[in-house]
Amino acid sequence: MLYKLLELLFTVIVAYVIGSVPTGYLIVKIKTGKDLRTIGSGSTGATNVKRVLGKKYFFIVMILDAIKGALPVVLAEHFISAGSSLGLAPVAAAVAVIIGHSKSMFLQFKGGKSVASGVGTILALNFVVGLVIALVWGIITYTTKYVSVGSIVALIISPFVMFYLSAPVAYVVYCALGAIYIVYLHRENIRRLMQGNENKVR
Repeated sequence: MLYKLLELLFTVIVAYVIGSVPTGYLIVKIKTGKDLRTIGSGSTGATNVKRVLGKKYFFIVMILDAIKGALPVVLAEHFISAGSSLGLAPVAAAVAVIIGHSKSMFLQFKGGKSVASGVGTILALNFVVGLVIALVWGIITYTTKYVSVGSIVALIISPFVMFYLSAPVAYVVYCALGAIYIVYLHRENIRRLMQGNENKVR
């Protein structure tokens, strides 16, 4: 029992550290010397990176953040036995990685909004659900021209898609709580949407 608890604790710590690696911040810092936290929304995510480095780096950071989200979950699924029958280790890794992304230990507990890393965790938990979420994000973002709307809608439907595809209960609960957390991180975007001054994708 103690061994399994230590396994879970180790999983959470490693996933949090991986999630804390600020990919967008590092790329902007290396390319321009600027602190991404002082630009635009102050987020270190792909959307804010796009304001500085353009569309190419928007997609690069999105892909890197998705990989960052998926990696700890995949490692937990294959190497951690604790709670394996309930899917607890992968879910613990998923929770830790999105918290790490949004509250990075390397950036005084600031970071991004965990959308790409969150989608990465879902892809690792259930690849089909992850593809559906990514597709919904792309369609909503393309049609509305708002990344925030695409992100919010995609994450909100994720627990329903997980449930529909008969995923483990832990995965459904994770998606539900993750959606609430990511909507909370987008509260300023929601306020700007209501006021009609949210930035559109150009």
